[in-house]
Amino acid sequence: MSNKIIPVIMSGGSGTRLWPLSTPSAPKQFHALATLNTMIQETALRLVGDDYLAPVAICGRGHKDLVVSQLAAIGKAPQGVILEPFGRNTAAVAAMAALAGQELGGQEGDPGALVLLVPADHVITRPDAFHAAVVAASETAKSRIVTFGITPAHPETGFGYIERGAPLSDGIFEIKKFWEKPNLETATQYVQGGRHDWNAGIFLFSPQVMLEELSLYAPDVLAACVDAYKKAHRDGVIISLDEDAFGQVPSISVDYAVMENTSRSAVIPCDIGWADVGGFAELWRLGEKDDSANHVKGEAILIESQNCLIRNDGGPVVAVIGMSDVMVISTPAGILIAPLSRAQDVKKAAEAAKERRP
Repeated sequence: MSNKIIPVIMSGGSGTRLWPLSTPSAPKQFHALATLNTMIQETALRLVGDDYLAPVAICGRGHKDLVVSQLAAIGKAPQGVILEPFGRNTAAVAAMAALAGQELGGQEGDPGALVLLVPADHVITRPDAFHAAVVAASETAKSRIVTFGITPAHPETGFGYIERGAPLSDGIFEIKKFWEKPNLETATQYVQGGRHDWNAGIFLFSPQVMLEELSLYAPDVLAACVDAYKKAHRDGVIISLDEDAFGQVPSISVDYAVMENTSRSAVIPCDIGWADVGGFAELWRLGEKDDSANHVKGEAILIESQNCLIRNDGGPVVAVIGMSDVMVISTPAGILIAPLSRAQDVKKAAEAAKERRP
């Protein structure tokens, strides 16, 4: 692969469905949920090798120290950390990634460097397959914004879908349409039809292409982002976006702003062992289990209990007796007890806890 790749890690998620493990001061990407490393560390570690330059991270101001320290701890010190004063959705992130990629690629002597925009909080259990997909998509990414479609393992109502269009090259397709999260009947039809993939929100593109498409379809986003980036305060690798300028950025996703409008998109379907750990049910599914299908981390006693998720983050021992299909999460920020079937409702508890904070 001739062009180097700048990994840009999006680290803006709040992870409310993983409360109280995930909190506003330390969201889920800064926790070791699926492996011994934190999720942002795992993200950086899978983007290594001769094809990749040092990573860039985009995060909120309050998470600067976590990003810098956690990436430094694994020897992946970032070449740039872009601090948002507040969230403005993924179109702004894509714009900042393109602006930073354009600048840093030139500094690294590779003005043609591509940007790989990846969330910090996804699980990919087949990193070699992911890298192969990145390499396969790199030529197309010089002229199109390539998104990675995850081959669906089952009908899933919690993800958006990408419908493939005409083939562009071997294994890469035009995008016919993006579809919102479907009901179960529609999701089953998607999987059986074999033309729809899960939308993972991972993108590979030339900075110039992304900037051109933003100028066409979201010029107000681009103009405000350019202003905030130019006026940013810089301190070494830290780029603190100008608050007043960034406040003018409309809050819109890159899918709505660009991907659903552009004719310069593409999708590469891939099977990379992808999972979005959006809640405790997914964490239980991914985690190692004992003979009774319990996933346990931390000090815990389980008696006659099955299919449980127990996470004890350094507190007193947790004892569970005669329970099935429940989650017990104990952290300094709070204690959560609920059926695993109610995992999607955890965000309600997170919102209620937020209201109680002084």
